[in-house]
Amino acid sequence: METQKSQPEIQLAVATDEPSATSTTPTAHSLSTTIPVHRSLSLSPILTRIHAGYFRITLSLSCQALLCKILLQPNNHDSGITFHVSQLLYSTILIILWSFAFCILVLFSLLYALRCFFWFNLVKKEFLHHVGVNYLFAPWISWLLLLESSPFVTPKHNFFIIFWWVFAVPVLILDIKIYGQWFTKGKRILTAVANPTSQLSVVGNLVGARAAAKMGWREVSVFLFSLGMVHYLVLFVTLYQRLSGGDRIPAMLRPVFFLFFAAPSMASLAWYSISGSFDTGSKMLFFLSLFLFTSLVCRPALFKKAMRRFSIAWWAYSYPITMLALASTRYAQEVNGGIPHAIRLILSALSVLVLFALLVFTALNTKMLLPEDDPILVTTLPILSLRTE
Repeated sequence: METQKSQPEIQLAVATDEPSATSTTPTAHSLSTTIPVHRSLSLSPILTRIHAGYFRITLSLSCQALLCKILLQPNNHDSGITFHVSQLLYSTILIILWSFAFCILVLFSLLYALRCFFWFNLVKKEFLHHVGVNYLFAPWISWLLLLESSPFVTPKHNFFIIFWWVFAVPVLILDIKIYGQWFTKGKRILTAVANPTSQLSVVGNLVGARAAAKMGWREVSVFLFSLGMVHYLVLFVTLYQRLSGGDRIPAMLRPVFFLFFAAPSMASLAWYSISGSFDTGSKMLFFLSLFLFTSLVCRPALFKKAMRRFSIAWWAYSYPITMLALASTRYAQEVNGGIPHAIRLILSALSVLVLFALLVFTALNTKMLLPEDDPILVTTLPILSLRTE
């Protein structure tokens, strides 16, 4: 009877990577059946710590590939928004950047798929985390952005259409689950869990809407745009008025405040693709995103604690700036003048510099890529009431 008791306890310890609560001595049979399984999972330290938040990197690279495609595209009759480069140089730069982003995205997707297979209990805990659940949108947004920036297929191509369905359907499934929790009673209502990363769900709908508009699917694009914008308005008011108790995120995650201007920037681009012109609606969304960006940049003290030590959260600076730069290119296309083109140039240069700096810092701090104190690995909600401190 003692031998039969010890075996399940040892198996539980191996499955959860935690020591058993008891100190019973394992038998030879139990060691032979559990330890080899544990040794075969050589990626366990990575799979137990990597989470959907690491797709911030792929979001940044995919956005940058899209910006490169728009800015450097030759044979554009509106030369005011592009840099003049030859077709060969344009193709080379775009293919290299796109291929690099593709390889990184495939790597992270494979690692996260293995995490879902071997450590599904951790994925479920991630889904219950008030910040981690929102980054479940990040892989699909990255794939959609990479699809839009692809130098190999056009929006009318069958492969584009097929892959759009593959990447857009999971976004809708997450919408149904998360948005449903927001307006129903319980611990997951919006006023209890809302935080800046909640805007990633909005960005996912808007990116999907832009891609659908590129394919000529106006009704689908309007549906996704309206779905994203309605929830963005509710979410923006909730966060702006500090109704949420869940907006108190750790100092390490404060770079996610840049998502405040990422959503209206992508909304501006999506509506431009739907309407066919950078009209008043697109301009209003662009001006809002530009104001929110300026407001955050003027408050460097807000990010002081987050910058003391390198973390993967730093990548949250990159893709919102790139989305704003993308919107500025369309604004400069519509409005001729020195100021619009200066805004486009400054934001595009800043986007490239931030991405390059993050690549350098990441390469120099590889030992800090999988920290044990990552806030997203904490599974408890910060607060579940409407009370504020």
